[in-house]
Amino acid sequence: MSDLARTSPDPTGDAIIRVRDLVVGFRDRTVLKGLNLDIQRGEILGFVGPSGQGKSVLTRTILGLVPKRSGTIEVFGENVDGMSTARRRRIEQRWGVLFQQGALFSALTVKQNIQMPMREHLNLSERLLDEFARLKIEMVGLKPDAADKLPSELSGGMIKRAALARALALDPEILFLDEPTSGLDPIGAGEFDELVATLKQTLGLTVFMVTHDLDSLYTACDRIAALGDGQIIAEGPIESMLASDHPWLRSYFHGKRARSIVVGEPIAAREHAHV
Repeated sequence: MSDLARTSPDPTGDAIIRVRDLVVGFRDRTVLKGLNLDIQRGEILGFVGPSGQGKSVLTRTILGLVPKRSGTIEVFGENVDGMSTARRRRIEQRWGVLFQQGALFSALTVKQNIQMPMREHLNLSERLLDEFARLKIEMVGLKPDAADKLPSELSGGMIKRAALARALALDPEILFLDEPTSGLDPIGAGEFDELVATLKQTLGLTVFMVTHDLDSLYTACDRIAALGDGQIIAEGPIESMLASDHPWLRSYFHGKRARSIVVGEPIAAREHAHV
């Protein structure tokens, strides 16, 4: 397993995000039912669960894109309820988000997409905007000529990297990734996992990763939290997931499409099917 992937989170157990008794629903359907979860500073937390059970809903609720019915969410030790608009905006500048399909603005170049958060929140000259965009493009492993390309001119892997560069535009402390390897071929997915682990290590990021990708869970995540029936049914390192006797976890981690490797193996050719 990659040394970059398994760097231990902050040993003090400092929760950078704390969710308590969270209830979220849509009309007559309750999706999250009193969910409790801590995201520790400096970790990559993989968030898994059955399709359609609310994994992305939790991310969007933390981000303020989906309203909650009850419960509390604390970010950087502050309850997001009752924050002034100005304070909320300052908090939002400290996180970056990569949505599943990238969500790049189709009419803007890669450089312009990356500069959007900078223009909104920072007062920088055009020269500095161009320089910072160039640095972010380099940081995610794109070639310099990607800067002037439109999203329609990019491959799926390049779109993910460009969207990641935009998520990093304001040098965030927290990175939210929604199915970051979805749609990528095995080699591209493996390279993306390595990139996220490297960025976490070098930038001191905390990463919350919603994923179905078993390989990402094995190679990139320090800890895993599993969602079931609107609540956290298990959390811990990959070893604890493998040892669990919960029916869904056993099916997920030991089923026919599960990865047949031993924990501790380095990132290798990703030949196995993804869930």
